[in-house]
Amino acid sequence: MTDQHLIETVNKLLVESKKRNFVETVELAVNLKDIDLSNPKNRIQEEIVLPHGRGKAIKVGVFGGSEMAVKAKGVADVVVQPEEIEDLAGDKAKARKFARASDYFVAEAPLMPTIGKRLGVILAPRGKMPKPIPPGSDPSAAIEKLRSSITVRTRDKMTFHMPVGSKEMSAEHLAENIDVVLGRITSKLERGKQNIRSAYVKTTMGPSYRVI
Repeated sequence: MTDQHLIETVNKLLVESKKRNFVETVELAVNLKDIDLSNPKNRIQEEIVLPHGRGKAIKVGVFGGSEMAVKAKGVADVVVQPEEIEDLAGDKAKARKFARASDYFVAEAPLMPTIGKRLGVILAPRGKMPKPIPPGSDPSAAIEKLRSSITVRTRDKMTFHMPVGSKEMSAEHLAENIDVVLGRITSKLERGKQNIRSAYVKTTMGPSYRVI
């Protein structure tokens, strides 16, 4: 059960933040302590499924052959067949635009080496290397899972941010999302919650409210 104080804090955030002419993202900022992030084994890189989703449209692209392309039609936001990978790789501006247009990608597993070799330089720094799935399979389940997912990365920074929903969501749903994210982060830290100095929740352009 989500802590009532967390729900109240998120509700305060929603009530007190100004109205904007766009739907603001609700973000969580976590500050770590007493952990050496220069050592890669101490870094966090987790994909977390939010129980109540992102509160906004998340675009997912698919790399797949003709069979998967048919299954992905109407489910994925863009489908790239094997013969199109080289065309993308040959035009860096086009490849960068392509990478920006989707939040996540999935790919038939046999295509991963080619994608890594030809598009890895574009996709990897953005954290958008595709998630491999079996060849010829129906990508629908993987796509829908990604639409509710976030990727949490500390890299070598003691402070890191992640989206946990949108301002259009209820305080209860946002609080549950935050609870799940903090629980996963805590489970990956050597000393658990003792490695968290503080955590704040905020809207895109609003003030921060402390939750830890």
